[in-house]
Amino acid sequence: MSTDFRKKKQKRIKGVPAHYDEMKLPHNLRLTDSTWNLLRKKAASKGLSVSEMIEQWVRNWE
Repeated sequence: MSTDFRKKKQKRIKGVPAHYDEMKLPHNLRLTDSTWNLLRKKAASKGLSVSEMIEQWVRNWE
């Protein structure tokens, strides 16, 4: 019998920010396919979406 110590994800509530003090809104970027694919691979390796990876990168930018 194995024990699962992972936290259950809390159900998201529409219109309530999940991680930050404000809601994420859609924005557009124009990138080459190769750059987009690199972003997707890097984000997936960290268990993040591309959006969340960029959000964390910019918020930690010094």
